[in-house]
Amino acid sequence: MNLPKKNIITVVTVFTVALFFGCESNFKEVQKINFSEFVPGSDADTVDIKYTDSGRISGVLISPKMLDYSNLDFPFTEFPKGIDLTIYDKKQKRTFIKSNYAVSYKNTGIIDLQGKVKITSEEGQVMETEQLYFDQKNEWFYTERKFKLTDAKGVSNGQGVDFSKDFKVINSQRVSGDIESEE
Repeated sequence: MNLPKKNIITVVTVFTVALFFGCESNFKEVQKINFSEFVPGSDADTVDIKYTDSGRISGVLISPKMLDYSNLDFPFTEFPKGIDLTIYDKKQKRTFIKSNYAVSYKNTGIIDLQGKVKITSEEGQVMETEQLYFDQKNEWFYTERKFKLTDAKGVSNGQGVDFSKDFKVINSQRVSGDIESEE
């Protein structure tokens, strides 16, 4: 069989192109095998959750949207439209927390609050910042972001603060503002 050189080149070219497109299709299928979708295990609109401890309400969480990712290796719950949370201490004193976005990590007990975070105590102390973390186990807030603290003594601004949920202990960094001193 003596095929002209032109026909051999054409056959080889067609075979190579067909092989190339065939592998492309298989490659995309192989990529899909290792891809796991990042979808919530559950999705809820307008949630009103009450947390209890020994028969007493310890918190009330209200949010327009909740996405639960408990189906992942590192489970978390996301509140993409923000939260309105009320935390009660053992004497039923309340701390009010609002943010535009929140994520609660189940394994660590840390809540990441973001976007116009505002915490208000019953005594009228107000903490405002753009991002704040809450350690549920230790009942402790902290951030490295800029903050504004308003209370009966005055207004202070700073960057970096950590404090107890009842505002009794406040450790702030790089503070400025007018604060009334007891000295």
